[in-house]
Amino acid sequence: MDPRIREHAQVIANHSVDLQPGDNVVVDAHPVAEDLVVALHEVIGDVGANPITTSKRAGKRQHRAFLRAGDDDYETPEHELALIEHTDVYIAIRAGDNATETGDVDSETTAAYNKAYRPVQDERLSKRWCLTQFPAPANAQLAEMSREGYENFVWDAVNKDWDAVREHQQQLVEILDPADEVRIKSGDTTDVTMSVAGNRTLNDYGERNLPGGEVFTAPVADSVEGEVLFDMPLYHQGREITDASLEFENGEVVSHTAGKNESLLTDVLETDDGARRLGELGIGMNRDIDRFTYNMLFDEKMGDTVHMAVGRAYDDTVGEENEVNESAVHVDMIVDMSEDSFIEVDGEVVQRDGTFVFEDGF
Repeated sequence: MDPRIREHAQVIANHSVDLQPGDNVVVDAHPVAEDLVVALHEVIGDVGANPITTSKRAGKRQHRAFLRAGDDDYETPEHELALIEHTDVYIAIRAGDNATETGDVDSETTAAYNKAYRPVQDERLSKRWCLTQFPAPANAQLAEMSREGYENFVWDAVNKDWDAVREHQQQLVEILDPADEVRIKSGDTTDVTMSVAGNRTLNDYGERNLPGGEVFTAPVADSVEGEVLFDMPLYHQGREITDASLEFENGEVVSHTAGKNESLLTDVLETDDGARRLGELGIGMNRDIDRFTYNMLFDEKMGDTVHMAVGRAYDDTVGEENEVNESAVHVDMIVDMSEDSFIEVDGEVVQRDGTFVFEDGF
């Protein structure tokens, strides 16, 4: 076994979820990630915790079959909810064999299922959890990399000194946390402002998402104004959306376009009332993620980028006096900030062309 796999398992157990004796642990993984699952079970056994392995993350073929055979009248899977209710730690390992497997499932069907599944998702998020990636060949292919090159890319981004990352990113947290207004400007296509007053800025240094490498908060729900062109593509429901452009008034998307699969973007925005508002503003800071790979777990952390998510806001980012944006969806989209771009906080530029005010070369 590649020693980096055991290091990956140790980072998950010791840093991301703080594994303790007696913990009930769900490891949810694709079979191609078996080596990481084995390494995790070694650590779980050493600690004295109790593992169970599921394959929800492997279920694109069966999930597609289920959704295509259904009638859009879904109920919350109470048996799965019961499992998560009795779980202390949930570890999800992404790996893939076909990123577009669910591309022919009707988006309204997916939205209906997601609404029914929301209680399970909420319960998982209330636990100690970690979402990470195993470098599977299919993911390497999607990233247009060799398997060896992709393995190096993943483990360079994952197996880091996360205490040093936390310290570096905390400088941005201290700028954003007390702030009132943020402006994002990129070229002639993105100029958007939003209030973050009273909301919390969080430092993602690999505790839940692994890799980490972002600082994020939630906009005040009705404060977003302006236009954003998300000039990096994304995969959603097995289909690629390119050049998504959103126009906001009073916090709500009032018009939108996309270069590819605009109808899918429309379906996302029509999921529910909260899907037309932003639930997250995130700023990527992991410069070991130095290329786009069609994997949002990595792409949103990429240095010189900003991402915004339509839909659900994370409770931890919303202050007691502000309203949490509720939605069945949370869809991240990315803006390249490496050229002709700046981030302004309360009228002061804090990042220019990807370089922060506390970094050399600003």
